[in-house]
Amino acid sequence: MSGYRAEDDYDYLFKVVLIGDSGVGKSNLLSRFTRDEFSLESKSTIGVEFATRSLNVDGKVIKAQIWDTAGQERYRAITSAYYRGAVGALLVYDVTRNPTFENVGRWLRELRDHTDPNIVVMLVGNKSDLRHLVAVSTEDGKSFAEKESLYFMETSALEATNVENAFAEVLTQIYRIVSKKTMETGENGAASNIPSKGEKIDVSKDLSAMKSGGCCST
Repeated sequence: MSGYRAEDDYDYLFKVVLIGDSGVGKSNLLSRFTRDEFSLESKSTIGVEFATRSLNVDGKVIKAQIWDTAGQERYRAITSAYYRGAVGALLVYDVTRNPTFENVGRWLRELRDHTDPNIVVMLVGNKSDLRHLVAVSTEDGKSFAEKESLYFMETSALEATNVENAFAEVLTQIYRIVSKKTMETGENGAASNIPSKGEKIDVSKDLSAMKSGGCCST
């Protein structure tokens, strides 16, 4: 039995959302990370899709449930349900198309309007394999990320560059926030809040409890 874990045997389940303009490569980042696949013929996502993958972080099995949405305006009505319970996000732009980078600020505002302030956000400049077509410099991506306190990485879903790293970094940071919070709660005498090994943790409940009132009133 040692070393073997069933598919549904995990310590934490984290919801991560992919956001950004249409055509930046969100679906290929998802398929590369969860199935190690890439499709040059990938069609625009209609509505919402999600896939899962488990990773080991600090000896714990973290199951990521990654949601992918269409970047087109006509699907904007799905936002609140899409973001609900998300504890991590990859905000993706295409390094060869400057308008997709210009829209990053708007996506970030929408994300922050719908999620907990502790959400872990990674800014991702995708299609880094197309170096000869680069319109957005690494420095521009980095400085935006620093200004907004985001993690930053350039990726290529086509060449599988940094895709694993980007998701793993987000999941590791989420895990550290949640485990630190669990430890702090335990130190305050509420030892029953520390989960026993293998107990599933619903992070959305955890984070929603930290919100004070409605986040989305205009």
